[in-house]
Amino acid sequence: MSENDRKYILEVKDLTKRFSGVVALKDINISIKPGTVHALMGENGAGKSTLMNCLYGLFKPDEGEIILDGEYLELSSPSEAINSKIAMVHQELNQVLSRSVMENVWLGRFPLKNGLIDYDTMYDETKEIFDGLGLEIDPRSLTGDLSVSNRQMVEIAKAVSHNFKILMLDEPTSSLAEHEVETLFRVIRSLSKQGVGIIYVSHKIDEVKEISHYITILRDGHVVETGKTSDFTVDQIITKMVGRELTERYPERKNYVQDNIMMEVKDLENSLTGLKDINFTLRKGEVMGISGLVGAKKTELLETIFGLRSLDNGKIFLKGKEVSIDSPKQAVQDGFALVTEERRRNGIFKDLSVSFNMIISNLTSFLQNGLLNNSKIKPVVAEYIERISIKTPSDKTPIGNLSGGNQQKVIFSRWLISDPEILLLDEPTRGIDVGAKYEIYKLINQLVSMGKSVIIVSSEMPELLGMSDRILVLSNGRQAGIFDANGTNQVELMSAATKYL
Repeated sequence: MSENDRKYILEVKDLTKRFSGVVALKDINISIKPGTVHALMGENGAGKSTLMNCLYGLFKPDEGEIILDGEYLELSSPSEAINSKIAMVHQELNQVLSRSVMENVWLGRFPLKNGLIDYDTMYDETKEIFDGLGLEIDPRSLTGDLSVSNRQMVEIAKAVSHNFKILMLDEPTSSLAEHEVETLFRVIRSLSKQGVGIIYVSHKIDEVKEISHYITILRDGHVVETGKTSDFTVDQIITKMVGRELTERYPERKNYVQDNIMMEVKDLENSLTGLKDINFTLRKGEVMGISGLVGAKKTELLETIFGLRSLDNGKIFLKGKEVSIDSPKQAVQDGFALVTEERRRNGIFKDLSVSFNMIISNLTSFLQNGLLNNSKIKPVVAEYIERISIKTPSDKTPIGNLSGGNQQKVIFSRWLISDPEILLLDEPTRGIDVGAKYEIYKLINQLVSMGKSVIIVSSEMPELLGMSDRILVLSNGRQAGIFDANGTNQVELMSAATKYL
């Protein structure tokens, strides 16, 4: 029987979901064939996460049907979805970081022996899954000690342990280096050959073109089009996602770099992370990219500058004056802002409102007689919701209810309100669609045109080349070179990234 003749393993029929009267999904129809990778694409707020949450039992649809292997499902919790053999790996990882890898894999269903947890069996079964996936991770290692990429692989292994029929992957490559993406794709192809139906959510169009068999594009809660991946060009996908032609991935950049040195880092060293001999200057109006493989200590460098990690050796100068930044509070006072990589873990207060999350770093500006003044807060929040096109039912909506990209926009707004001189951006467009990325890029250009200085950490080399004036490459915690963005290429950057491995 050919692939086209095989029955669907999952069918979604006329699914509709509303929140407080606002329609998030309307009459969604999608069918997934066994052994295929079906990409789900759309701008932030298009409804991708809402649809997956309906399929995972986190949200109950208001209308429509979910059919798995011919059986109608009414899912009211993730546990019911898992029992129905539907697994999901979230973009924002929810793990018990203080426990071992194998405990996270088998959380809530530990193997028992004589009424006690059988750690030997747990180890053996975890190791067997890892070996089958080609993962070199010690099951007994502490989850919190793993890189984000390896923690993501642990979540995929956890899904495999459930012997699922449907696997949903939400932005699975957002924190992975190129060689790790290859490992993930090998795992996905292996699972596909076993008949698993895979729903793959990503904004990385080139990767979707490589790994998927089918694409469904959502816009404003509706299905725009479904078809074979091979029938779509990259430009067609972008146009259907954003509802307009987007002729350039990156806005035109002008040279706003001035002679004034805003910051100078001399001989920076952090023994705990492995950072060593970091030296660079950052000029007013400059965008400096930071590149390197996973484990290069890119995030650690930003966190050290921002006072989240101690500076063992070296000096940091601001406008020629040496500063001692021993806390994020001090960093903010000195004119720094940091947009973190893992927004759900350390970037947002998910149960609190969009408004509160936007003003949290600048509360003193909104106080009157010791209390927050809503008449001051509301116009500022409304301005940034409109300015950065944040899709939210209202400013009172809990930020955790927004899509990942809109959460990121709120975080961006938070720091813009505080008017910093130097912005440290750690994967600022991670999990954000092409249209929203373009808006963030334009905002960065606007900031440097105003004399702000920006440091961008990104795992996407085209993004660094398209947005940076210079690019600093890290290799295993050491500085491997600084390159003029207009005079280098991905090959040269990758070569430098492997210099000290």
